[in-house]
Order: sequence, then structure tokens, then C-alpha cells
Amino acid sequence: MSLRARIGAAAGVAVALAVVAVAVSVYAGTRANLLGQLDQSLQNLTAQVVPPGSGGPGSLAPESSGAPASPTGGYDAGGSGGRALGPHGGGQAGGVGGGPTSTSPASTASLFPPTGSSNCDQGFALNQSGAGLGGAKGYFELVMRSGAVCLARGETAEIPVDARIKSTAQSGRGQYAIDTHIGATQERALVTGVGSYGTLLVAEPLTGVDKTLHNQLLLLLVIGAAGIVLAAALGILVARTALTPIARFTQRTEAVAAGADPSQRLEVTGRDELARLASTFNTTLDALERSVESQRNLVADASHELRTPIASLRANLQLLREESRLSQDDRDALREDMISELDELTGLVGDVVELARGIKPTTEQHEIRVDLVAANLIERTGRRAPGLTFNASLEPTLVRGEGDRIGRAITNLLDNARKWSPPDGAVDVELRAGTLTVRDHGPGFNEQELPHVFDRFHRAREARGKPGSGLGLAIVRQAAEAHGGFAEATNAAGGGALLRVSFGPSLPLEDEPESEASDALAARPPA
Repeated sequence: MSLRARIGAAAGVAVALAVVAVAVSVYAGTRANLLGQLDQSLQNLTAQVVPPGSGGPGSLAPESSGAPASPTGGYDAGGSGGRALGPHGGGQAGGVGGGPTSTSPASTASLFPPTGSSNCDQGFALNQSGAGLGGAKGYFELVMRSGAVCLARGETAEIPVDARIKSTAQSGRGQYAIDTHIGATQERALVTGVGSYGTLLVAEPLTGVDKTLHNQLLLLLVIGAAGIVLAAALGILVARTALTPIARFTQRTEAVAAGADPSQRLEVTGRDELARLASTFNTTLDALERSVESQRNLVADASHELRTPIASLRANLQLLREESRLSQDDRDALREDMISELDELTGLVGDVVELARGIKPTTEQHEIRVDLVAANLIERTGRRAPGLTFNASLEPTLVRGEGDRIGRAITNLLDNARKWSPPDGAVDVELRAGTLTVRDHGPGFNEQELPHVFDRFHRAREARGKPGSGLGLAIVRQAAEAHGGFAEATNAAGGGALLRVSFGPSLPLEDEPESEASDALAARPPA
């Protein structure tokens, strides 16, 4: 899946979640509002019921002049003589089942007719001006304390009575709304305790509420689906617009990669993330161009340096064809010269291979005692230059790195000092705070050539008559940088060259057998 498609899908999912949350909230709010209106209508219907013995049109909610109301909102018909009060406080004595002692206009027709099994005619009437009982709105049911169920006139189906309704009938107190059913019709019922009479149930069908909620649900589904589709389309459009610079960036990058020309650069406009990405890519191209240029220079310089020994070997081999015409001394000199040229060629190839490794570690790194490695190499160099004196002051130093590269760098430093020292001169070698310092007492560096001392194939004018390829100090700097260190060259105050090299941060020194230093030297190619 493309990035544009993923962005469009993400936008669609986000909008879908938002639509679902809003739809659920709207649906729940509408349902609660409709049920609240229906409950209020049931409250009004309940208030129209005239209890027995009331003096006029009334409500089940008593006033202060009558019997005390239930704490849970029900009607308390208790008290001596079973006094029941209307809303206007006119109370008459009456029994629980005996009806009123005086007849009121609102109670001339009983809401609950008597049945054969129980006396349901408790004197309840419906105060509804101009409407008879047959036209009364709502469904009425009385659950007596005995558990008997009384239906209003004209009703044949009853609301199922559960344990909670029976408990309310027993106490005669409390009021709450429930969802129930009468036959196959869903109903909303208000359950109200009416004191010693039991519980009065007033219900209305939920048909209107369900229809309104169904219509609203369909509307929310249509709007939600349209919103999701629109969000996905707009997400894809926005993604296409936002990713247009990335598309140009990708095309430009592919062109650079296909052309294999690291000198090309990307255009940087603005200060946004894409501009930063382009700048970073240009920085990468700068490093790549420097690396490619360095490799090209290495190959070109190596090819140039290899021409001389190869041409000399070719000439010597051609002379060997006429070996019969040469004297024995000439043949011996020719062979010695060929061996010398081969040694020079071997050393040059080894140096080029070493430089081609770069600064990236190529083997597993170990803990190396630099002081022990330097001591062994000083002794070896001293045997090749018996006239020189090596003054060594080596502080125990432990670093983590490649033993062969560190040994090769130290060897090149010592060989450079040996090459430029007078025959009976001295070389000072010091290792302090992780930095190796090698000083000779020769002519030192030319000030103009100091910045190029560590360049590849750089040779001072005075060194062009001496053996070497100009790669020794370049290998030293590369080995130092590969270990996170540095290499620098200066002229000593009293004369001679001064070279400082670090092979990275020093590690805490622990007791270590000297054999590890010997192992590091064993991995180093012979100088």
C-alpha cells in the first residue's frame, strides 16, 4: 500500500471513530431526552389519579396539611383511620378498601372495577375533564399489597409483576420508571407506591420513541458513511498535495543515484522538514563525493607509484635475456636490484591495501596495552638501526582497538624517525595520558609542508631521494582516526620533527599478562 493510500485510510479511520463517538453520544442523548419527556408525561398521568376520599381533582403527591410523604417519593396513605389526602389537603376518614366516606365528583366512577377474586374497586378515579375512562390516555394497573393485580376498565393484558414491584406494593412507598411490555408492545411504566393501597403502575407505549430513534439512527448512519468517504477522499487529496515535494525529492534522488555523479545536489527551499531532509542528503553527498575523490586519488597515485618499480623490473628482466653477455658481477647486481625493487613493490602494495581499509574497523577489537606494543617495536627498530639511541618513557596505557593497526602505525612513526635521524642520533619516545610522542633530531618539517604531512603519497622535496612511498604517515593518521584518536605533526623547539598520536580514550588499567601485547604484534604484518 502506498503512503498516500495509508494516509487516506488513516484519515478515514480517524473520522470513522469520531463519527461513531458523536453518533453514540447523539443517540444516547436523544434517547435520554425522549425517555425524560415520556417519564414526565407518566408523572402527569399519575398526578391525575384521584385517590379514594379526596376532596377534589388531585395528585398522588400529598401536601403539608395531609399525611407525610414517603422519603422515596411514594404516597403514604397510612395514619389512623387510613386517611388519604388529595392535593388540596381535604382529607376524609376512610378504610383501606372501604372507599370514601363522602362522595366527590371525581370519584363517582371507579378506575379499577371489582373482580371476582378481589375487591379492586378502591375508589380510585381519573381526573380528566371532558373524557371518560374509555378515552383516558395511558395504561393503569394497581398491584395490591396482597399481590392481587387490578386492571383499569377496558384493559385485558397486564404488566408483568416482578419482585421489585411486589416489594414496592408491600411498602407502599417509592417511585421509579421501568421498561416493560404489555403483550407484544414495549411500554414505559412509572411505578408509584400509594401507601396501604399498594402500587400504582401507569404506562405508555414506546412506539413513538422507538420510531424516532430508528429514524435518527438511519440518518446518523447515512451521515457517518458519507463523512467517512469524504474524509478518505480528502485525506488522499491532502496526502497527494503534501507528498508532492517528496515525489520531486525522490525523483531527484533517483536521478543522482542513476547518474552516479556525486557532485549533483538537491535544491533546498524553505525551513520545513523536507528542507532539512534535503540538506542532510546534500551533506551525505558531500561526504560521498569526498570519499569517491579520495579513492580516485588513491588509485591514481598508487598507479603512478607502481609504474617506477614495475618499469625497473621490466628493464631488469629484459637484461636477463642477455645474461650470457653479462659478467658475473653484473648478473649479481642485477639480481640484487630486482629483489630490492620487489621489496619496494611489496611494501607499496601493502601500504595501499592498508589505506584502502578506511577508518571503519575491519576486525574484532580487543584491549591493547599500547606501552607493551611500543616497547617491543622500539626494540625491533633498534636492531635495524644499531647506531641510533632510543630513549623511551612509556606509561602503562590500555585502549580498545585493533592490535595490527596500532602496531603498524607505531612502526611507521619509528621508521620515519629512524629515516630522518643522523647516524649517531637519538629518538625520544614518550607515552603519557594516552598520547604517544615520537621526536627525532633531524632537519624537521618544512613549514609550508606541515599541513600536508599526513596526506597520501606526500613526500618532502628532501625525501624524494630516500626509499619510501609517502604513505607511512597517512597510515598513522588513518589508524588514529579509526580508534577515535588524532595525529598531529610539529617541529620540536630544539630541532627535529615531533609527532603526536592518540589511539582513543584510555581504559582503566588492570593486571594483564604481557603475552597479549605479543599476540597483538603477531597479528601485524612484518615491517
